[in-house]
Order: sequence, then structure tokens, then C-alpha cells
Amino acid sequence: MDRRRFLLTSLAGAFAAPLAAEAQQTERTARIGYLSPVTGHNPVEEAFERSLQELGWTRGRNIRIESRYTGGRQDTIAGLAAELVSLRVDVIVAWGPTAPVVKRATSHIPVVFLSMFADAVDLGLVSNPARPGANVTGVGVSGLEMDAKRLQLLKEAVPFLRRITLLVSSEQTLSSERRHILSTAAKEMNLEVHETEVAAPSELESAVRKEKKRGAQALYVAPSGFTFSYGRSIADLALANQLPSIHAFRESVMAGGLLSYAPSVVDVARRGAVYVNKILRGAKPGDLPVEQPTTFELVINLKTAKALGLTIPPSLLARADQVIE
Repeated sequence: MDRRRFLLTSLAGAFAAPLAAEAQQTERTARIGYLSPVTGHNPVEEAFERSLQELGWTRGRNIRIESRYTGGRQDTIAGLAAELVSLRVDVIVAWGPTAPVVKRATSHIPVVFLSMFADAVDLGLVSNPARPGANVTGVGVSGLEMDAKRLQLLKEAVPFLRRITLLVSSEQTLSSERRHILSTAAKEMNLEVHETEVAAPSELESAVRKEKKRGAQALYVAPSGFTFSYGRSIADLALANQLPSIHAFRESVMAGGLLSYAPSVVDVARRGAVYVNKILRGAKPGDLPVEQPTTFELVINLKTAKALGLTIPPSLLARADQVIE
């Protein structure tokens, strides 16, 4: 290499290094708001972040996630939603009952709602799931059909069942339509359902004990951020009081509940990451159709069944997606 070429090559390298460093420093970091009704960082949020990473978004490199948690307290949602809006994030992921509040808080920041137990139209989030047309889209499924299905599965697992307690969180109470569907399904199965509401984890033990004394033979745990967060405590209390329990989250059955039937909350989180990726790359939420989960999982804990003295019918075991032994 002659001297002139060497000098030109050296100068090109000298200029290229600062330019590359400057480009790296000025690479934009996207900001994602994440509002969840649970108590803190959890495996579902980890699945969301893993999916984002697979799509090219890594925390600390090109995204920053502003996570906020209501801990099952309805009165905190509006303040946390306003906080995320004030941060001027690029997109807000809103789980369950937080989504309508977030929608009211902003009309310009894209919102991805993730809900396993409520229809997007019923919640007033969109008017047309095929073309949302505003700043909101996401994953939503009506919980109405699942309510009756869970009762049926619980009755199938516990044929002698007559009296059930419906455990509901004040964070996400049941609509009159859901109560009607549950009541109708219960009558068809000759079941008596009594509803009890809890507002804080400190109320769980006394609520379950009281229902047991009143003659409850099983526990139907209504889905909410609260019952997800305290799924292990609820499963432990149900077992301690010899109450078979059915849940909306497989995580609660992994922790000791008897049965669960619902879409996979982890899969819903992954689908949420796909929406976020599209929006961060320029898609408009109004052009992204709302999705509905199409796969529902039945999980059975045979350890818990044995502890309760129950024999799960082979026909039910054959339909299970996962059996914990």
C-alpha cells in the first residue's frame, strides 16, 4: 500500500469511528407504558418482554418500559394512567380493567389493551373490532361463555357438588349479564351459588372460612388482577378448608388450585408484544384488528385432588391440556 492510500484509509477510519459512535448515541429509545392490575413484575410481564426482544426490542438498548401496578386497587388506576400519559410514552399496554381508564386518559397515545375476560365492544374500547379506527386496539375475549363452562367442569370434577361460593374482587365485580349467565347455568346443574366479595388480601382468610361454615362445597374464583396476584393464597385457603377450587389462571392451579380453564395469559401477553412492535414500527392502532384468543386450556392438579379425597373422572383427565401429578 502506497503512502497516499495509507493516509486516505487512516483518515476515513478516523472520521468513521466518531460518526458510528454518534449514530449509536442518537439511536432513539422507544418508551412503553405498561399498566397492570397485579402487584408487581411477574412471569406474564417477563413473557411480554421476551417476545419484544425476539421482535428486536431490548430493554436498556432501544426500549424503556415504564411499568405501573395497581395491586388490585381500582382507585389507583386513574392516577397511574395519568402518570403514564404525562410521561409521553410511545404506546401504553393496559391490562384488564385498566384499559377503559387509559382510553379516557388519552386520545392520541396508542393503547394496546390485553383482556382475557371482557369483550372490547362491551367495555367501550372499540366500536368495530375489525377496524378499531381510533388509538386503541389489542386482545379481548368475552368471559361469558367461560363462566358457564367453568361451572360445568367443576361439577364434572366434583359430582356431589351442590353449593358453590363465587369469590369476587371489588376491583372487578361481575356485570349483571355475567351474574345472569352464572345463575342460569347453576340452575341447570342444580347448583346453588353464593357470591362473596373481597377488597383486600387481609379479607381472604375470613371470607373463605365464613363461606365454608355457611356450607360451601367448592370455590369458584372469578378472574381479576387481584385473584391473579393472590392466586397462591386463595389456593392454599381453599385446600386448607377442603374446598375444591376452579380458577381462570393456570398459575393458580400450579400453586395448588384444583382446576383452571381459560386462554393462556402468557399467550395474550405475547400477542400484546406483537401489537406493540407493529405500532413502534409505524402502524396505526386503528388499522390493527382486535384479536380474540382461540385456544383455551384446561389444567388439573391431581396432587390437590388427592389431598381433597377426589377422584377426577378419566373423561375429564383425557380433555386436560396439562395434568399436575
